Amino acid sequence: MYIPTLIFSLLAFASSPILAAPANQIVSGAEVTGTTCLDKTAALDTHSTNVAILSICGGIAGSIQKCGGAPASTIGQSGTSKFELKALQAGATINISKGRWERCVKAAQLTCPTGTFTSTCVGGATVGDVGFSLTEV
Repeated sequence: MYIPTLIFSLLAFASSPILAAPANQIVSGAEVTGTTCLDKTAALDTHSTNVAILSICGGIAGSIQKCGGAPASTIGQSGTSKFELKALQAGATINISKGRWERCVKAAQLTCPTGTFTSTCVGGATVGDVGFSLTEV
């Protein structure tokens, strides 16, 4: 294979929004369970989805590294994308870190690379897991 073509192919693969995660984070799929694809044809804008990821818990962008306020549920919404999260165990609250949340979304996208889905993020609550969905607005 011609070297520049190989390099271009590797760069295109690495920049794929499906696998895009911070360089120090490996996404294996084990971060989530029960991922179900809902509408594979939903017209989600990648930028809106990325902004919605950081809009949970009143905002976890920039230097904020963890969901604050101890909510039992939260919504992150931007443009065409809406994430809804809920602590699955009664009495638990969401205390998910930004890194864990991003890994959970990317892991769910391994199963559902396009469109909307529901999934469960392993951990991320004071007790137990966090259920979440991505829907089209």
